[in-house]
Amino acid sequence: MLSYLAEWESFWGPLRLFQFITFRAGFALVTAFLIGFFIAPRLFKWLKASNLFQPLRSEAVVGDLAVLHRDKAKTPTMGGLVIFIALILSTLLWVRPNVYTWVALFVYASLTGLGFLDDFFKIRERHHRGVPGRYKLLIQAMIALVALAILFYHGDSRDAMNELWVPFIKQPLLPSMGFGLALLLFFLVVAGSSNSINLTDGIDGLAISCTTTVAIVLAIMAYTSGHAILADYLYLRHILGAGELTIICAALLGASLAFLWYNAHPAEIFMGDTGSLGLGGLIGAIAFMVHQPFTLIIVAGVFVIEALSVILQVSSYKLRGGKRIFLMAPLHHHFQLKGWSESKVVARFWILSLLFAIMGLATLKLR
Repeated sequence: MLSYLAEWESFWGPLRLFQFITFRAGFALVTAFLIGFFIAPRLFKWLKASNLFQPLRSEAVVGDLAVLHRDKAKTPTMGGLVIFIALILSTLLWVRPNVYTWVALFVYASLTGLGFLDDFFKIRERHHRGVPGRYKLLIQAMIALVALAILFYHGDSRDAMNELWVPFIKQPLLPSMGFGLALLLFFLVVAGSSNSINLTDGIDGLAISCTTTVAIVLAIMAYTSGHAILADYLYLRHILGAGELTIICAALLGASLAFLWYNAHPAEIFMGDTGSLGLGGLIGAIAFMVHQPFTLIIVAGVFVIEALSVILQVSSYKLRGGKRIFLMAPLHHHFQLKGWSESKVVARFWILSLLFAIMGLATLKLR
């Protein structure tokens, strides 16, 4: 809300800085980092005192992986609350609210709540299964329906959200795709991103480090989409008000860096589904609203590969009589069982994440 200080620039000239998205984004990043860094140790202390530890799968279920992860048994989960609190507070402080920011925060808060329930059931039942998968998908579909209905029937966003844009093409592929097709796409992007990050969150620092690179790219894409001159130069759909999503992306980056400080190997906290489901949904929603859902497949390449490894592994097991492609899926566990240390897996996957991010940014010019 500090953006409204710009209206008082006649009393003090420097207040005009608060009208600039880049200025507010920088402070949103720093604010989210400081909030996350401050509350994290206090939250960890409460989680430990409450015995909120993530139940790990037994050696009978995952074999040697259980041996590699046995030191994690007393690491508290639900650390996604750190990211959530830091992001929400920083965003509300620095953003100029509009329909796009409210939808992004609605999706994020709703899926964070779903992830919290999932973690709660796992802890209560002392089992790695939480909310059944079919119910997760149903809730994600309901969230997508409400969010898209807001976008489609709000005067400021209706026309822009009805268009379908794809990389490498200068004009919308479909000038009017209709509510049904838009809902299907929105659900696939939000649910796919949400569940992909959930699958990637298997070793210390992996999911959150890759999230930082995606946040940077989405911040750039949101800013260019909301900037009339840049959007015209890059043949993007100019979306009035979408630039404010840059503030959310910056807050996401700051909160993620604060969490990574404590989640780096050996982790002091796990984000749990409280973090992964909400973060994935937020990333997917922002990508959809700036007309980059297909580019997200490139930018979030590590998350996509992790999800595909699970799909391929399960398909191979069912269709080929129990034969597996990988030693274990998701893919990061495969490399762990091949002898890579957690730190090496995270470092190499993060390098790949950076490369995918650069490739995704390159698509903005290749039109």
